[in-house]
Amino acid sequence: MQITELIRPRRVDPPTGAVLSLLIPSWNNLEYLRLCIDSIRRHSVVPLQIIVHVNDGRDGTLEWVKSQPDIDYTHSVENIGVCYALNHARSLARGEYIVYINDDMYVCPGWDTALMDEVRAIGHPWFFLSSTMIEPRATGNPAVIVQDFGSTVAEFREASLLAGYESLPQNDWMGATWPPNIVHKDVWDLVGGYSVEFSPGLYSDPDFSMKLWTMGVRLYKGVAKSRVYHFMSKSLGRVALNEGDKTFVRKWGITSGFLTRRMLRRGQPFTGAATDVLAGGGHRLKMTWKRVRASFGKL
Repeated sequence: MQITELIRPRRVDPPTGAVLSLLIPSWNNLEYLRLCIDSIRRHSVVPLQIIVHVNDGRDGTLEWVKSQPDIDYTHSVENIGVCYALNHARSLARGEYIVYINDDMYVCPGWDTALMDEVRAIGHPWFFLSSTMIEPRATGNPAVIVQDFGSTVAEFREASLLAGYESLPQNDWMGATWPPNIVHKDVWDLVGGYSVEFSPGLYSDPDFSMKLWTMGVRLYKGVAKSRVYHFMSKSLGRVALNEGDKTFVRKWGITSGFLTRRMLRRGQPFTGAATDVLAGGGHRLKMTWKRVRASFGKL
């Protein structure tokens, strides 16, 4: 990949007092992006700024985004992946808080107010919060609500989702990592946004959480009342994936699984701030072996 052209042609005046800047990377995924933006417009209360990074955009995405008076956008003439896309979109952000959301997500009513209620209750910027995803099929992720409202836009049962999303059982959970997520803009900037060595993006989510951990953040919370429907991996299957698991081990000396399961305890009922975890002798030996294997391109 060569980044031959990066464009940020205009800045929309956001609503007075805009609090959230939403960063939405999109790669030739127009029907999902339009649904995502429509849900944001209809179901958001907190003043916000929408910023789309258009990767390529040859499917009509670029023309559509240009025609929308309430959307800021950045553009790359080729797909530069989510890490570069997010960092480029950040250059237009003017809200106090940065929200990263995927273009194949549909936000439910109250998603933003639930996040901001948590932010205000915390009272400081040293946190990382995630919304709770509703997905059509199980992947073994305990932080996710599994309920099928359709796997494509054509199959989407929007009315059923809106009638039932609030009653689906889930509690606040430990270990925020994946989008939709929210951080204070100063925290985003202190850690340098998303790490481009993970381009096009696989394992960039746990890497971002690990960067926050190294600067002292220990409050990683999934907010049960903030809910989004996720159509699941509508871009992932079209891109050559990076070996992010190996990059993560080489960079941090631990596996992403150790971070999410042992340190962040992702998906477990929320009990408060995460606590430091010391790896036992056997686990340290295992991590050393994984670092050696990763250095040779194996895991």
